[in-house]
Amino acid sequence: MRKTTVAGLLLGGAALLASFRTASDNERYFEIAKNLDIFATLFKEVNTFYVDEVTPAKLVKTGIDAMLKSLDPYTNYIPEDDIEDFRTLTTGQYGGIGAVVVKRSGKTIVQSAYEGYPAQKAGLLPGDEILTINGVNVEKKNNADISKLLKGQANSLVKLEVTRYGQEKPIEVNITRDKIQVDNVPYYGMLSPEVGYFQLGSFTVDAGKEVRMAVTKLKEMGAKKIVFDIRDNPGGLLNEAVNISNVFVDKGMDVVSTKGKVTEWNKTYKALDAPLDTQIPVVIITSSRSASASEIVSGVLQDYDRAVVVGERTFGKGLVQATRPLSYNSQLKVTTAKYYIPSGRCIQEIDYAHRADDGTLGKFPDSLRTAFKTQSGRVVYDGGGVAPDVEVQEKEIADITRVLLQKNYLFDYATRYRAEHASIPPAREFQLSDAEYQKFVQFLSGKDINYSTDMEKSLTELSKKAKEEKHYDDVKAELEAIRKKVSTNKSNDLTRFKPEIRELLEQEIVSRYYFQKGSIEASFDDDPNILTAMQVINDAPRYAALLKPGTPEAKTRPEATRKTAGGK
Repeated sequence: MRKTTVAGLLLGGAALLASFRTASDNERYFEIAKNLDIFATLFKEVNTFYVDEVTPAKLVKTGIDAMLKSLDPYTNYIPEDDIEDFRTLTTGQYGGIGAVVVKRSGKTIVQSAYEGYPAQKAGLLPGDEILTINGVNVEKKNNADISKLLKGQANSLVKLEVTRYGQEKPIEVNITRDKIQVDNVPYYGMLSPEVGYFQLGSFTVDAGKEVRMAVTKLKEMGAKKIVFDIRDNPGGLLNEAVNISNVFVDKGMDVVSTKGKVTEWNKTYKALDAPLDTQIPVVIITSSRSASASEIVSGVLQDYDRAVVVGERTFGKGLVQATRPLSYNSQLKVTTAKYYIPSGRCIQEIDYAHRADDGTLGKFPDSLRTAFKTQSGRVVYDGGGVAPDVEVQEKEIADITRVLLQKNYLFDYATRYRAEHASIPPAREFQLSDAEYQKFVQFLSGKDINYSTDMEKSLTELSKKAKEEKHYDDVKAELEAIRKKVSTNKSNDLTRFKPEIRELLEQEIVSRYYFQKGSIEASFDDDPNILTAMQVINDAPRYAALLKPGTPEAKTRPEATRKTAGGK
């Protein structure tokens, strides 16, 4: 009965669809009905005759996911079981303990605890290993399982059994769950007596209010200039991008327009409120992982010559999604339009509508990119994200540093340091002495920090080619000499890259005492983007020149350069 019911539902959907077709749509809707019929009968046959038992919901979801994947990465099916997680992404709210917990080498480790939320108030510490949650052993549970165990109604109790560095026996931590609201603005503060700074991490509900409040507070603290950090922000709600832009641009100004297949949904979003400040100098910092709503905000401020953009070219996602209700409380998140910022440009980079025969996707070539102009007449381009006015390449970390991060040695040492030191100086003042750094080096003694440098990989490849071409004996001595030299340099990497490693270690340690805000402050003195932003905003003539067309500064915008970013 289950098998025939599923098939009947699908067929019923096809019949319903066909009943609404008009004469002009007749052929298209016949194709839809025909293929739904094929899918339904195919599913019925597989479900009936496949050698092993199949799970209908799982099989259908696999088919739906594969179908939607052929469109773009942002059109997704959200089954009823995942609706709560989706709601968390869009609202930033959930019932839980306010901690980030991850699986690591089979262990369930507390990565961080949000300041002021239940986990931190109850004394749960980063580095704690969770053994049980309400009596349930979590050794074989995955991240999704653990998340569900930790989440729950506000005011409900969750009991954790944890092991902690320096404690001989497991301890019990009782936490009363609460309504968790992840801040869109995780930090605001002063970089100098006149320069205020804030980070925007997401675009969930009330992001605009949080930004307006942060800027207001910064001005009360004496800020006469603002550095707005939007790096790595993947985007979110479009209306919040409008509200945030409105903080700095006049009421009534166009912010973003959306255009799609359903013309009735096309809309131009304007700034609806009185701005907070249209004159205060602003530098906005972007990265190659700033996407979607982040690009609307940075693009709007650039198009109105309202801010100097510093950093990397943004991701290039100019697509808008809407959610549509489906049966059985499931939903479809579907790309419905492209968006266009005030200059008229769309910053979408990947052309999902045209795939190569092998299914690969292409980017809009530079030759097809169209020039647009900002309000003052500066030239900007479409088809590839928002290019910075002042480019700052992302700092590449050394191979040794990457290994220390990947193997969590910095994290583990910070756990140990926190257990052995009751307090440290304020975040901006804390520094590890040379002697303390040597203790970290000793901590690494006997640990696996093997890695292959790019040079070693190249030497291995060169040796392989030499052997294939029968020239290895001729160059063997030279290759070995280079290999020994590289090996010698590599053994000194903890010393060679000491400043870089120490900076990251200091940030990790600071986070154990002053949480996320402290970690952010600890990075100020070594962050090339923040240092560049400070140089630009404190140099009034340069700042002004960057926003005027025809100046040497404005002509150096790196339109064609951007490092490849991951998917959003």
